[in-house]
Amino acid sequence: TLESTLSISRGFSTKFHNRDPSASLPRSDVGSDHANMQLRASNGDGVRLSVSSAPSSSSQGSGPDDIESLGDVYVWGEVWSDGVLLDGSTNSICSRTDVLIPRSLKSNVVLDVHQIAYGIRHAALVTRQGEVFTWGDESGGQLGHGNDKDVSRPRLVESLVLWKMDYVACGEYHTCAISTAGDLFTWGDDTHNTGFLGHGNDVNHWRPKKVSSSLEGLQVLSIACGTWHSALTTSNGKVYTFGDGTFGVLGHGDRESVACPREVESLSGLRTIKVACGVWHTATIVEVMGQTGVNVISRKLFTWGDGDKYRLGHGDKEARLVPTCVPSLIDYNFHQLACGHNITVGLTTSGHVFTMGSTSHGQLGNPQSDGRVPCLVQERLVGELVEEIACGAYHVAVLTSRSEVYTWGKGSNGRLGHGDTEDRKTPTLVEALKDRHVKSISCGSNFTACICIHKWISGADQSLCSSCRQAFGFTRKRHNCYNYGLVHCHACSSKKVLKAALAPTPGKPHRVCDSCYSKLKAAEAGTSLMGNKKNVIPRRSIDIREKSD
Repeated sequence: TLESTLSISRGFSTKFHNRDPSASLPRSDVGSDHANMQLRASNGDGVRLSVSSAPSSSSQGSGPDDIESLGDVYVWGEVWSDGVLLDGSTNSICSRTDVLIPRSLKSNVVLDVHQIAYGIRHAALVTRQGEVFTWGDESGGQLGHGNDKDVSRPRLVESLVLWKMDYVACGEYHTCAISTAGDLFTWGDDTHNTGFLGHGNDVNHWRPKKVSSSLEGLQVLSIACGTWHSALTTSNGKVYTFGDGTFGVLGHGDRESVACPREVESLSGLRTIKVACGVWHTATIVEVMGQTGVNVISRKLFTWGDGDKYRLGHGDKEARLVPTCVPSLIDYNFHQLACGHNITVGLTTSGHVFTMGSTSHGQLGNPQSDGRVPCLVQERLVGELVEEIACGAYHVAVLTSRSEVYTWGKGSNGRLGHGDTEDRKTPTLVEALKDRHVKSISCGSNFTACICIHKWISGADQSLCSSCRQAFGFTRKRHNCYNYGLVHCHACSSKKVLKAALAPTPGKPHRVCDSCYSKLKAAEAGTSLMGNKKNVIPRRSIDIREKSD
């Protein structure tokens, strides 16, 4: 075995094995950085959810000239839906349904979505206005609504309305949110004696509670949730972990659990860029100094925790109690990373995807790999520049610079979006999204989601009414729908509502098309009806853990 040591301080493990993941691996990402990749804008279909392509510092809305892009949230796999009664009508009971191709996320209110996160049985999103919505199965408070009711559609977490939130993350039993000021809030079921909420106790928190203690005076930038632990990064590049310490997943050099955020001391003095959590392993991207004597910073992949299924990328199944650099990837700079149940996925700054871990269900995306060391995902991704990666329990999704989504791995519940439940061993294009412009992707344990965007349509660029298809002229004037952004004639857009998604002046009525008017009024009536319901939904039993492959 050939061993060498990086010139990295603070004593974490840097033992390298002389293994090469591929003789033909690209080297163009060494020293490169495409962190500021730009998405192209394109036109698309009408929308039901107003989605911003970038966060805004104002919650006062925007006029048509200020709107950069709008869009829909699409979901597929095992998703939540309203219960259907025998007469075909719906009720408020939350049920899970397999959706085989992407479909629009249903909501009772028009949302302006900034970011979405998915756990195993629940989801959360944060709007551009800084509001947090959650939905899915309730289990010990993970939805944050203060009750034990399942919710089939996004519902506002009212306890957070006094803060402007910027980021959310979901575990199996808990949820985390970060405010624009860098404060961390957590909530959920912490009765499993793990401490993954970071409050120093093992009790349920049915509503969001700010994490203080060791984070006092620090600005939290990002957070990742595993099943039994959490990890976060701060503005000064430090990493903190807390929760169940089994297999050394917290990176503190032991297997002890920690109920409050504790700094990973072996990375002290270095700057951590990204962090991701699996069930029993953790991964980070860390800035390190090169060995050439030149002041060059590179971004390396570090992993620790349970090494079973080779998920850590070190060529063996041994656990790592402290962050350890993945030796076969030392020549590459990394931009993003994601963790599944038994795999780790890394995205280099040159847009190449590496996977490591279990080969089950084809989730590595490379049929020739045995998973022992990181492998390059090629096939349909050859020649593509991947800009974003996401990982479910046993499946992977990537977004390319051409706004195309590819998925592979376990196909049950339709989580891959190909219209069936078959596994895919190589990257496969999600055809249903081929004509849409996808902004971002996200994966839950057994489902996937994306945000599709399009531009506001100028009336001068359209010659026909979007509803009746009659030509515009001297007597048939153009009018924009302030909910969809499409162009209609006066006869097809004569009504006004208060909650149009694109209204430049909140609280005032704005013109919408007849179709939007009906949908918004129906949603308003549905919200009112749900608010009057007093019945409590019985909780269903929930599996404690998904079986390992």
